[in-house]
This record gives sequence, C-alpha cells and structure tokens, in this order.
Amino acid sequence: AACQGCPNQGLCAAGAAGPDPAEAAELRARLRAVRHTVLVLSGKGGVGKSTFSALLAHGLAADETKQVALLDIDICGPSIPKIMGLEGEQVHQSGSGWSPVYVEENLGVMSVGFLLSSPDDAVIWRGPKKNGLIKQFLRDVDWGEVDYLIVDTPPGTSDEHLSIVQYLSATHIDGAVIVTTPQEVSLQDVRKEINFCRKVKLPIIGVVENMSGFVCPKCKNESQIFPPTTGGAEKMCQNLNVSLLGKVPLDPQIGKSCDRGQSFLAEAPESPATLSYRNIIQRIQEYCEQQHFKEEKIM
Repeated sequence: AACQGCPNQGLCAAGAAGPDPAEAAELRARLRAVRHTVLVLSGKGGVGKSTFSALLAHGLAADETKQVALLDIDICGPSIPKIMGLEGEQVHQSGSGWSPVYVEENLGVMSVGFLLSSPDDAVIWRGPKKNGLIKQFLRDVDWGEVDYLIVDTPPGTSDEHLSIVQYLSATHIDGAVIVTTPQEVSLQDVRKEINFCRKVKLPIIGVVENMSGFVCPKCKNESQIFPPTTGGAEKMCQNLNVSLLGKVPLDPQIGKSCDRGQSFLAEAPESPATLSYRNIIQRIQEYCEQQHFKEEKIM
C-alpha cells in the first residue's frame, strides 16, 4: 500500500531483481580481481562508521604486500576525503576508467567528495541518481588487483544499501561489519541493520562497539560517556547470535587525527584504542581468509 501511486515502482521492481545479465557481466569483469569485499554499516549516524572504515583501510594497508581500496558510498555526507587527507583531490579518467585517488601506493580511495567543486556543496539527489552513481563507482573505476575493498555506507537501510548489495551480488561480498555505540538508542537502530542483513542474505562478520568508555589520561578513572543501560553491544550480540569483534574506547586523538587527515593508528601506536583496532582488524582478516578457503574447497 505504501507504494501505491509512486512513479518509481518500476525502478524498485527492477532493482529488487538485481542487475540485468549484461550489467552483472560488466560488474564481474571490473571486480574479478577484487579478492575480499567488506561493507561497513551502522543503523545510527554519528557512531564513527566512516572513522572505522578509514582506520580499517589504513590497518590493512600497513601490510605493503596487500592492495586496499576504500569506496565511500555515503553520497550526501562524504567524509572519507577529509578523514583520509584527500580534500581538494579530483578524479582522473584514463582509457581503463576512473582512477582512484591514492593515499599510499597500496591504498586507493573513491568518493563523491572528489566530484564536488567545494566540500560545502550539498548533494540533493533522489534514489535513482544515487543508485546510478554507486553502479558507476563499481563498474567504471579502475580498481585493479585489490586484496580488500572496504565500502563505507551511510546510516540506515535504504537506497544505497540495497543498491550496493544488489550490484555486488553479481560478484562476491565477504560480509558486513556493523558499528554501534553502547547506548540503547544506538542499539535499537543496529538491531534493524542486523535484520536488514539477514533479509538480504548479507553475512555479518560481527559488531564493533565504538566509543566504549573513556579512561582519563590524568587520573586513569574510566567514565561511561554513553552508558550501556541495556548491556551494550555485548548483550545485544549474545541475544542475536552475532559475533562481537571488539570494543574501541574513546580517545580524543582519534578526532584530531581525522581532522588532520592522518592515520590514528600511526600517530598513536600505543593507545588502547589502537590496540583494540588492531585486534578487530586481525579478526576481520581471519574471517575473510576462512571464507576464501571455504569457497576454494567448494570449487
């Protein structure tokens, strides 16, 4: 009933069926050299999802033998260029397609932020135009040989999420990492995100509890800035049978590093937050390798 009279019913029906065979073939051809694909999701905005995506990419790219790509599909709020220190960069086109913008030799980034004339420009688009750009990012960007493709998504369970899952269904997705903060108002939306993943058959790698407590650098007392009144992510994961990948404590240096476009992992290597990030990244890598091994056995 909610769709009655909507002029976009045909577009939705076409999207629900996934890409047509010709599109699927194009996507497979472009992404055939991508070994692992990880989506970073969150039901709630402001939980640190883009920060986590950026640090996941930095952490994976610390191994110089790995080629890492970071795709930002947050069309209306592209913060990845700022976080990665790439503000003002532009996309270049070659005979093989759009070239990602490189932070390091083994870390490439693509975002709608590179297509705007100013970082203050508002992207005021309806769903079909967003979907078209996401398809273009996957089909027309020359990603090359990539070990890990990290996809940073906007909050919610809407156009961008459906599009990326449907387009990538032509190839392969290892799974999703879901980011939350400890308080119930965030967990409410994360439960919806988990339900979304299960409905679209998107594997869940696990949940990351971000901003999990703050240890004062002077007195060393720990404060709960976002009190886990219902047990936090740990209790939610137990109830929903989902893995808890780890808890990342608050550290003011994370925000400063993001504003400067620097990697927090490199700037504060001994921070408790860095150690937590490294453990989480290792668990994600282990999950992806297990998935790859299972698929090779099936083949």
